[in-house]
Amino acid sequence: MDVIVSRSGGIAGLRLTWEVHVEEQPDPDEWYVLIREIPWSTPPPAPPEPDRFIYRIRCEPHEATLAERQLTGPWRELVERVQERTEPERSPRRPGPRRPAR
Repeated sequence: MDVIVSRSGGIAGLRLTWEVHVEEQPDPDEWYVLIREIPWSTPPPAPPEPDRFIYRIRCEPHEATLAERQLTGPWRELVERVQERTEPERSPRRPGPRRPAR
């Protein structure tokens, strides 16, 4: 099982992606328990906030997108575990519409 966390947004708009193969971890059973504890169908509510990070968490068959302030409890624990176990892959900001020259 793979757990993939992507973080985008913020001022720079840089996307970072971390991926962990649970079976390759020294404690896969703890990962499975944590993944089962996550309320995948009911993420915590939070108002939209411009220029803050957005997290996309994928763990087949589950997927959730949360604002930075929604990362609480088991959500935060999973994201922090993934970030501690692997280096992020960096993706450049997607180009937006060009502004006309003045």
